[in-house]
Amino acid sequence: MAEATPRRPQVGAFDSPFTNFTPYQPKVDEPYMSPPQLQHFRTILTRWRMDLMEEVDRTVHHMQDEATNFPDQVDRATQEEEFTIELRTRDRERKLIRKIDQTIELVDQQDYGYCDTCGMEIGLRRLEARPTATQCVDCKSLAEIKERQLHG
Repeated sequence: MAEATPRRPQVGAFDSPFTNFTPYQPKVDEPYMSPPQLQHFRTILTRWRMDLMEEVDRTVHHMQDEATNFPDQVDRATQEEEFTIELRTRDRERKLIRKIDQTIELVDQQDYGYCDTCGMEIGLRRLEARPTATQCVDCKSLAEIKERQLHG
């Protein structure tokens, strides 16, 4: 039996939190969003959610451990600014966790992987790149163009 070679990140993969999975290879004539595909995405979403929750826990512990009342005002202000940035990041992640939970519900209802706008398949590779995507590439591109036109 041949040894599995480790996957090398693709160009731009360092931007993505989804570098530790093997891309899904559909079988010949496998229907879109078959049970194995749904399970593949459920696993990706669950791992992503766990990673974010671990980061939240690390932040709480870090803030408890590092909460020092510095006598110097500049040091105190620096620490408060660091905490503010960290909390802002965690707030964004909290919203993302909520979106991941909603996406997992769609997977459970077998209503995952289809564009909210046109109803077409979003596509396996797009969903692997952005598992919470709710629009196909075409509809998302049109929405972004409209957004730029409205808000400059």
